[in-house]
Amino acid sequence: MFATLDTGSQHRWLLFSILTLVSLLTLLPTLRLLLEAIQGWHLGSDSPMMRVLQQSATWRALWHSLYTSGLGTLIAVILGSLFAFTLTLTDIRYKSLLVFSFMLPMMIPPQVTALSWLQLTGPGSPLLNTLGMAPPLGSPQPLYSAEGIALLLGIQHAPLVFLALRTSLINLPRDLIEAARISGANQRHVWLDMILPLTRNGMIAGASIAFVSGLGNFGIPAMLGIPASYYVLPTLIYQRMSSFGAHVLPEVASLSVLIGVVALLGVMLQQQMLKNSQFRLLGHAGRGQDFALGRWRIPVQLLLGTLLVLILVAPLAALITSSLVPALGVKLTFDTLSFSAYQEMVNRQSVTLRAFSNSLLLATGAAMLLMLISTLLAYLMQSMSQRQRSSLISMIEIPYALPGVVLAIACILLFAKPLPLLNITLYGSLGIIFVAYLARFISVSLKPVTASFSELDRSLEEAARIAGAGTLRRLIDILLPLVAPAVFAGGLLVFLTAVNELTVSALLWSAGKETLGVLIFNLDESGDSILASAIAVLVVVMVMAIMLLLSLMARHLPKGVIPWQN
Repeated sequence: MFATLDTGSQHRWLLFSILTLVSLLTLLPTLRLLLEAIQGWHLGSDSPMMRVLQQSATWRALWHSLYTSGLGTLIAVILGSLFAFTLTLTDIRYKSLLVFSFMLPMMIPPQVTALSWLQLTGPGSPLLNTLGMAPPLGSPQPLYSAEGIALLLGIQHAPLVFLALRTSLINLPRDLIEAARISGANQRHVWLDMILPLTRNGMIAGASIAFVSGLGNFGIPAMLGIPASYYVLPTLIYQRMSSFGAHVLPEVASLSVLIGVVALLGVMLQQQMLKNSQFRLLGHAGRGQDFALGRWRIPVQLLLGTLLVLILVAPLAALITSSLVPALGVKLTFDTLSFSAYQEMVNRQSVTLRAFSNSLLLATGAAMLLMLISTLLAYLMQSMSQRQRSSLISMIEIPYALPGVVLAIACILLFAKPLPLLNITLYGSLGIIFVAYLARFISVSLKPVTASFSELDRSLEEAARIAGAGTLRRLIDILLPLVAPAVFAGGLLVFLTAVNELTVSALLWSAGKETLGVLIFNLDESGDSILASAIAVLVVVMVMAIMLLLSLMARHLPKGVIPWQN
């Protein structure tokens, strides 16, 4: 498929092996899903696809998905734009702390976000009861609604809009802004007439990513929607799989294809909108001079701080409070303070150690293997043409762009039977989750490594080639030490994402094969919210520790590798 510029046998062997592995991981599950969805097409209205399309529950779930994702995207755009414009272009203080705090909700698992907000609101909230602000007993939980789902989707995905928009803002030509100021334009006109139009593409890209992410989000709609019988497409698929078993796989595959098509249409719409608004910017790229907020700096600082308290600090405080009381609805005092939930989950519940072990094993294994694959792949991509690299990257991003529930169904279909020749069954084992993680997160691991390889001076490798060093020797002795920080950062990002993953593993786990995300979801679903809160607090501490470690590595990495670092 891809030509090689190096005729050495090592290079050819590596290229063939890596491309074969990547193709199996990224294309094979999707093709198997499509085959399952279109089977029986000759039956007309009796085919699985037509039966799915004729059911009112399908169209109701589709509308719910579009509504919650659309409203969530609007919220994400408002929050993400506010923080992106303010933190990138103004002279506001404590920017690094504000960016880190704003990015944290994106790194916290969706099910933990939903659980923390459930503990913050409603009559049973230990925090509100402690503060004397809880609504009367019997009051409805306001988050069990479409708007509640949309609110949390917006908060979860606002950092995606922030990242996309910040990239456009950083790339604004400095001299263009200065020319407008010299010509007498005040700050308001510079913002309205220049900055907003020039950053339109970043906002479109961020909104599209937030919308597609909202379509595929499982944790938030599951914890907020299922109790209210409000189903979106991912939770409808989960409900069908949980209630009826494997014999409904053709219909479930059809539902998966439907949500995949909607997600791809969203991506295509974004690309078309960007194509219609393309323009070239002339001048030196880089951030323009900070806009002086003057007397507005303190109010804006207070506004951003208040928003972070509302969307981050308050839910986490409610989560911690809930983990320290004996039951929901109990006030937190010195008399009621209890660590029994932590003792129960850590010392007495074997499922906790098993879930931690499974998640750490899967996340660590996926991170290490993807570090190896990404290093080899990024190196080999340097000898490909631009068109070949673009095609390969598009293929790799398919499993990451599609909703996780679609990938999970594809893996079930692919591994429901023993593997040919090997006669090994992956279905019902950790192996099927591991393969799904490899397919889903290879894109996350590859991006930092390709960025690092692109910054290397090719003369180093050329000198080693002239000296007679083979492909592997050049890679190990010359290039790997230079790109090692980016490789490690990519592995940490994979670990951080995979260790708390729920969307994929919710459909792939089996008894004894629980992950952390599944454990939190199952505890909350069974009514053990206090125990779920204790595990969620431990997960948040782990996420923050890994994010801090990545932040410490930032100065050794190419710009843009760490999402919350400039």
